[in-house]
Amino acid sequence: MRKGQFVVAALVLSAALGGAGMWYTQTRAYYEPVDAASEAAEINLTSFAGLSEPLLIEGFDGVDSFSSPIRYRACFTTPISLPTLTETFQPHPDPTPLIAPSWFSCFDAEAIGEALEEGTALAFMGEHNIQYGIDRVVVIDENGQGYAWQQINPCGEAAFAGDPLPEGCPAQEEGQ
Repeated sequence: MRKGQFVVAALVLSAALGGAGMWYTQTRAYYEPVDAASEAAEINLTSFAGLSEPLLIEGFDGVDSFSSPIRYRACFTTPISLPTLTETFQPHPDPTPLIAPSWFSCFDAEAIGEALEEGTALAFMGEHNIQYGIDRVVVIDENGQGYAWQQINPCGEAAFAGDPLPEGCPAQEEGQ
């Protein structure tokens, strides 16, 4: 093998290994299953009174990651009807389903987004500022299938970008 071929082979191999490593860390390495008996498996909704109230759920399945607060994803069912939920709990103003790892098959962000657009599912404020600048969004469809994820809210967008906080944002504590 000539020196040039060796260099090209080394570059291609290192690029392939680097790509495989990046794919693994983004889709598998940091995700952990959420224990259904843990606090992270509790799904709460925010009432019109501003109180966080637990939602009756069954069949919880979830994943989370210590590396980012927006990697949380969950699937579950609830026996509570959409009319009851809409009378009691705050809607979420801007639900944006975030893509889950492909191996977490119960959570299909595209299908959840379509159901929201079609009106066959509704989004509720799970918990505002579950961590500073991060909201938990809960979506329930007409069959009682539920999904939850965490997404950055406007206060978080501004804070994380280093911009002035929009009006109404809570003060950011040191280290947040």
